Amino acid sequence: MAEKKYTQSVTSTGGGRDGRITGDGQMNMDLRPLDAKEDGTNPEALLAAAWAACFNGALQKTMKEEGVDVDAHTPSVTAHVSFYTLDDGGLQLGAVLEASFENQSGIDDIEGLLRKTHDFCPVSKAYRGDLVELKVAPAA
Repeated sequence: MAEKKYTQSVTSTGGGRDGRITGDGQMNMDLRPLDAKEDGTNPEALLAAAWAACFNGALQKTMKEEGVDVDAHTPSVTAHVSFYTLDDGGLQLGAVLEASFENQSGIDDIEGLLRKTHDFCPVSKAYRGDLVELKVAPAA
């Protein structure tokens, strides 16, 4: 069995997507329904934030292991998390993880770096599925 390193707990109250979340003194915010204009966030935005940050950290680890200079090729990761309605009426999340790098043309096999990172990233491991896409963004 794996050794637990860390646990973060968040509690949702109220109307779910129209409620509130609180967690371990670090997080306290309103949630809003999809496409709502009022202040707050939604679960997809929180997942995108977690995945982008985790993948970026994992990508930098992978770059170092593969001999890529992180300072010369600083990465930026954007996670696009989408909400899909399935043919059977069910719902599912999908994601596109998009990475770009400073001096991007100086990196060999970016797609290989992304695949290795996806295999390592804890959030990627938690959300394996057919709707996850890895994508290289145009250089900034």
